[in-house]
Amino acid sequence: MYEVTVEDVFSSAHRLRNYKGKCESMHGHNWKVQVTAGGVSPDSNGLLIDFHLLKEALKKVLDVLDHRDLNKLPFFRKRNPTSENICFYIYKRMEDSLKKYPVKVTRVTVWESDKQCASYFEANEGGL
Repeated sequence: MYEVTVEDVFSSAHRLRNYKGKCESMHGHNWKVQVTAGGVSPDSNGLLIDFHLLKEALKKVLDVLDHRDLNKLPFFRKRNPTSENICFYIYKRMEDSLKKYPVKVTRVTVWESDKQCASYFEANEGGL
């Protein structure tokens, strides 16, 4: 199995619903996002997927989130815009974007600060 990883950033605001603490108030983050895609074998050029294609797919997903109030986006109207749910959102959008390539998104990690992050990945059958 091979994996390739790209990173990008976006800025947005959110507030956590049903949360007691500072994060229940509107606040913003400069989020760092890391997406890893995996596959069984590289192509005849030795590439699993061109980094440029993976970066462009991620940029399109993040453009929807950038400089937005996440609470107002349709996906987050009923889901709390937690780091965990942001990971899930990006994972599913990246999965859709990469359907035509011989890779699968294996993990998305989102940092809301230099010291804390959340990740989403889908467990293997019989795994977690």
